[in-house]
Amino acid sequence: MSQAELSKKLLGLNVEPAQTPAPPSANELEELARDPARLFGLKDAMLSGWFQNDGDEVFKGMPIGPSDVVVDVGCGDGGALNFCAKRGAHVIAVDIDAENIENTRRRLQDSGARQVDCHVSDANPLPLADASVTRVICTEVLEHVDDPEQLLRELFRVGKPGALYLLSVPDALGEELQKLVAPPNYFQKPNHVRIIGRDEFERFVRAANLEMLEHEYVGFFWALWWGMFWIADVDLSDPRHPILDNWMRTWQAVLDDPRGLELKRKLDRFMPKSQVIIARKP
Repeated sequence: MSQAELSKKLLGLNVEPAQTPAPPSANELEELARDPARLFGLKDAMLSGWFQNDGDEVFKGMPIGPSDVVVDVGCGDGGALNFCAKRGAHVIAVDIDAENIENTRRRLQDSGARQVDCHVSDANPLPLADASVTRVICTEVLEHVDDPEQLLRELFRVGKPGALYLLSVPDALGEELQKLVAPPNYFQKPNHVRIIGRDEFERFVRAANLEMLEHEYVGFFWALWWGMFWIADVDLSDPRHPILDNWMRTWQAVLDDPRGLELKRKLDRFMPKSQVIIARKP
């Protein structure tokens, strides 16, 4: 599993819950024993605005309905698309990794999607017609590509007028922390080749002629988790270590405090793992 894929899993972007947070089921407890970070990541992601079942929003401000055509560029294992598929949307998976696409295809087979299309592509160009989709998702991808502005132009091209865009990149402050502790290949292809500041992210989006609607910040917990991960020196496929386990317990205690959610929002804005933009094509 690549660093990019694990990052999406830990942020909750490749898993999708059946319902809003509740006491863990027996199956969830079994999963927690196998991979506690993944399940904990989903919980933190939902608190940050991902996978809002009550409003059918894949992220707050991005509702999905059966009439939508949704493309996820850099879809990974397809967690976000699975959420959209369960709302009856036509979903389109695009990823440079053929294995990711095959896994996503299998995942979406019985998802309830109106239609499922899958493409192995580097998105230069996207294998889609002009003005053909109503929802565009591109999360944790722009920091990997040689020309993020070119990719954003392609995302703009395929959106219908009024289409909504869900975009995310790692936040610059969290990336500066990784510079101190991560191995050199963290900032080498196929991993991150650039750090995108908050103003720069907005500039990229506006340069693509998209209208900014929201700029959100999520994942303080994961910004610190990644720093501790490199110190713990464990394998990406099984990221368990006393340092990481204790940090999860500490963060859970913060969330359990009566002021926990307020503190999470403040810390998420101060040093998020990722910044998220919701935009619209005029």
